[in-house]
Amino acid sequence: MSQLDWLVLIATLLIIISFGLYKSRTSKNLDGYFLSNRSMPWYLVLLSIMGTQASAITFLSAPGQAFTDGMRFVQYYFGLPIAMVVLCVTFVPLFSKLKVFTAYEYLEQRFDIRVRSFTSFLFLLSRGLSTGISIYAPSIILSSLMGWDIFYTNILMGGLLIIYTVSGGAKAVAYTQTLQLIIIFCGMFAAAYYIIHLLPKEIGFIDALKISGANGKLNVITTGITENGFQWKDKYNLISGVIGGFFLALSYFGTDQSQVGRYLTAKDDRESKIGLLMNGLVKVPMQFFILLIGAMLFVFYQFKPMPVYFDKAAETKVYQSSYKDSFANVQNAYYKVQEQKQALSINYIKTKNEESKNQIQYLKLQEDSLRKVASKYTVASKSSIDGNDTNYIFLRFVIDYLPQGLIGLLIAIIFLSAWGSIAAALNSLASCTIIDFHLRFTKKTSTDQQQYRYSKMYTLIWGVFCIIVAELATGMGSLIEAVNVLGSLFYGVILGIFLTAFYCKKVQATPVFIAAIIGEIVVVVLFILDSKNIIGLGFLWLNVVGALLVVALALVFQRVFKITYLHTLK
Repeated sequence: MSQLDWLVLIATLLIIISFGLYKSRTSKNLDGYFLSNRSMPWYLVLLSIMGTQASAITFLSAPGQAFTDGMRFVQYYFGLPIAMVVLCVTFVPLFSKLKVFTAYEYLEQRFDIRVRSFTSFLFLLSRGLSTGISIYAPSIILSSLMGWDIFYTNILMGGLLIIYTVSGGAKAVAYTQTLQLIIIFCGMFAAAYYIIHLLPKEIGFIDALKISGANGKLNVITTGITENGFQWKDKYNLISGVIGGFFLALSYFGTDQSQVGRYLTAKDDRESKIGLLMNGLVKVPMQFFILLIGAMLFVFYQFKPMPVYFDKAAETKVYQSSYKDSFANVQNAYYKVQEQKQALSINYIKTKNEESKNQIQYLKLQEDSLRKVASKYTVASKSSIDGNDTNYIFLRFVIDYLPQGLIGLLIAIIFLSAWGSIAAALNSLASCTIIDFHLRFTKKTSTDQQQYRYSKMYTLIWGVFCIIVAELATGMGSLIEAVNVLGSLFYGVILGIFLTAFYCKKVQATPVFIAAIIGEIVVVVLFILDSKNIIGLGFLWLNVVGALLVVALALVFQRVFKITYLHTLK
């Protein structure tokens, strides 16, 4: 990057951090540190919710996801608006009425301490692991820019995040996310403009859409139904998106403290509801736009030299290894296929010739084959871990083609989105630890000041844990997919516990506790069987299975225990 880019990057980060810390002046107690004294208006709640969702993974990995797999990932969000309505009717009024710090406090009132602690533990495990992956995302950028080892960039990035979160608390997160989202969207629109602007003059936006469609990138709606019936293994389709996405969104926004903590900061439940409903309206178009950038980026590289491997640091390393000649041969063959595709793409725009479309798709298969060969050389030369460069596609475009100054701004945006979401996650991890475990199991009373210090200490501890996870996160492929898969291992079971609490009034603590343990074991076993291709089940369905299984088993066990109890009395 140029000096101007570094100046813009550092200045943007300093301004955002200073603004957040200035606005974060709250009373030094748990209510101020975790819930901003419950004073946030709905628009800050909305921006905070969106900012917590929109991590660096969203802006770094989602365009790459669309570039490689098309836009069908957007169907993953189709169940979200429905989930927001259910939350506003069921979850929000209850949490607001009880004035809880964490969602899991309610479970002790409804069941017992075992259920509360187990559910909170599942959250801490899932969110701690996911946050570690989120730290890994901006570390990729720093590693690629500086040529540093990812091990050290994880430590640097995680350390900065810990300092920021420990210093500010929930209010710093909320106000920072407000400003950063404005900058983020301005930057993403600028990136989209340059993608279209840098295309050949004879190729307009509509033409770019046609080329993208001819290459199968505009697959926004897919049913998952083939001549062999519904494909349960298909990860992203209309049915799994509406049903599986609904269960995942309901659990994420209704039971994950990183999100519950966002709308508990609101002045009242009306402000919380408006923030959530607006999120349901905004999220799908926002994700559609980010994925469309990836689809347009694919078209852009049909007319510009496209790297056979997008991780620039790994590409440099492989050219310094014994595999440099083999990698260069693959790169040259790749460029020849690209030249043929460019000519065919222009012809297709002019003639709408179906034969040209078929030839384009055939050459695309050749491209994919050559990229796989190139990735094998990066692994063999130890230039990369798993040969997957999906997370580097958008970053490579930013570095290679955007003007000076804007490069620094776009990279600052990715850093900011990471800091906002990770800060909120660390804040929620600390709040659950101190509320659900420390204060609950510690007999010794403590003052507000002591509790405030404990909160900062737990934020620090969880930050260190997440850095360790980030060090182990290499080789996970598409990060946006990895985070959602990880969440699906836990969210269904957590949701099932809450659904039982809300809607199965006669079910008592022991049945739901046993049902939750069995449900979690079943979900993990299904995931392992799927990963080994013994069964075919897309990860979104794990949320449905986990939730419904817990409810069903809890009802069955309650009935069994009741019959056993009556039999004992006789």
